[in-house]
Formats: sequence, C-alpha cells, structure tokens
Amino acid sequence: MQAVYAAENDPTESVFMLKRFDSQIDHLNMLGIWQLSTLTEIATVAQEMLDEGKAKFIPTATDLNPSYCLPENPFICTLANNYDFRSFSERYCVNWSNDQELFRKVFSELRKVDFYVAYEKRAAADDKAPDEDFQFVLQVFKYLINNDSLRENVFCRYLLWEDDFDQIAQYNFMMLKSISADFNESTQLRLMYDKRENKDVEAYEFARQLLVDTLKNRQANDELIRTHLRNWEFERIALMDVLLINMAINELVGFSSIPERVTVDEYIELSKEFSTNKSKLFINGILDKLIIELRTAGRIEKMGRGLYVPKSEN
Repeated sequence: MQAVYAAENDPTESVFMLKRFDSQIDHLNMLGIWQLSTLTEIATVAQEMLDEGKAKFIPTATDLNPSYCLPENPFICTLANNYDFRSFSERYCVNWSNDQELFRKVFSELRKVDFYVAYEKRAAADDKAPDEDFQFVLQVFKYLINNDSLRENVFCRYLLWEDDFDQIAQYNFMMLKSISADFNESTQLRLMYDKRENKDVEAYEFARQLLVDTLKNRQANDELIRTHLRNWEFERIALMDVLLINMAINELVGFSSIPERVTVDEYIELSKEFSTNKSKLFINGILDKLIIELRTAGRIEKMGRGLYVPKSEN
C-alpha cells in the first residue's frame, strides 16, 4: 500500500517501484533489529551505570552492592552473542553511541518500575521461577518499545518507521515469546521477512505481484469504479479509498486461493486505519457491486472457501 501510494504521488516513481518495494521490505527487517537491539543496549548501559555507582567518591550501600540482574540476564547475554543478531546488527549498522544519555535516562526510570524492582529482589534472594529470566526480558522489551523518547528516536531514522513501528514491535514480541528454552548463540533469529522461510517467500511474491498488477491495471480499475458511483464524482473520492479499492480488485481477480471474504475484510480494516471515518462503508458498498459484476463477467474464480455474499444478493 505504501508503494502504491508513493507511485500515485510521484508517477516517475512507478519505474523504480519494484526496487523501492524490496528496499522497504528490507527496512522492515532493519526496524526489527533496531528494536531488538534496545534490549542489549539497555543492558550495556545498565552495566556501565552500576559500575560507575561503585566507583563513586562517596558511594552508598546500594551503590556498593548493585544488582546486575539486567546486564547479567541469561537471555539478553545469549541474544547479544547470537550469530544472527550480531550479523544483522552489523548489516543494518545498528549503533546507539550517540544516544547514551537517552538510554541512561530510560534505565534510571526502568529501575523504579514495579516489575523491575520485584525481579531485582527475587534475583538477590535467588528465588526466581524457572522461566522468570525470560518473562522479565519480555516485560523490559514492552517497556522499551512503549517508551515515548525511544520511539521518537527511532522514528527519526527512517521516514516510514513511525507507521510500521507497532506492527514490527508486535511481531518481535511474538517472536521472542516463541523462542524455546534452548535458545543459544547459533539459534536462527527470525526476521519479519526471512528468505530462509518458504512461507515468507510466498508472502513476498504475493505482495510483489499485487503491486505489479495494481500499477498496471490502475486506469481500467478506475473506470470500473466510476460505473458504480451514484450521486458522487470520482474526483471527490478520497485518494486512499481509490487505491485500496484498486488493490482489492486485483486481489479478487488475480489470486484464486484468497477467499473473497478475506479480501473484503482486509481492505475494510486498512481503510479504518489509513483513510476517513466513512471509508469503510464506501469501500464495502463499492466492493459489493464490483464482486457481482466481476463474477458475472467470469473474472473471479475462487477455490470454494470463504464465499462472500454481497448485501445486494441477500
């Protein structure tokens, strides 16, 4: 959708759109690694700050006996040494060296949060549950990802990352939850789009073909939309609505394995997030009419599951 929108706003972009599309997918993976690296960076900063406390001229009892429960967390230590994580971090030039004050502030605040204090106490008493180290990491990751200052810092690094941030964060959180207890330095670390996974390759090929078809068929699809407008001028339709309907038409016609119901629901959900408050009703109504026309013309051939029943056929 971002690629289609970019081509609309700058027609010359369509020439380079497929290369740009690949670049944008790679930037999703980059964002994912930058997010994960907040865990290792906060641990590094925590180590430095705790060591500095011990070296104070007049240290307190707490300074002299700090808890290294974060920098010594087994999972974070393993992640820092994981081959995939280190390789991807190097590939995407992950470097927080100019953001040390930010991380120091975040760690100072994190140490006061209830879940951190509770974990610190149980670590000191050697009274942790078997999976508590890992659960603590999940809580720290959620805290970091929802920290406004860190989020703003990441947003500034790439134009589209603000739109993608929460989706990638959710993926990373679920990926972390799925990691087994035997996670080690050689364990494969799954990216948002991973060429090593057949399912990801299939998803990439679908998205790329949908982009090609949407750009190629834009004019013809616009004419289809025009024929179903009532008391409304095509030029007055929100641009995002036109683009979403265009994408939906190509998905309905070009991908027989995707049920009509899935396509309609997907684009209604996209309209809720990226278009106007009334867009979902407009898009649903237009797709209702288009599905009937495309079926009649024999252009929609589905495999029999998830059949969509337009309201006008009820």
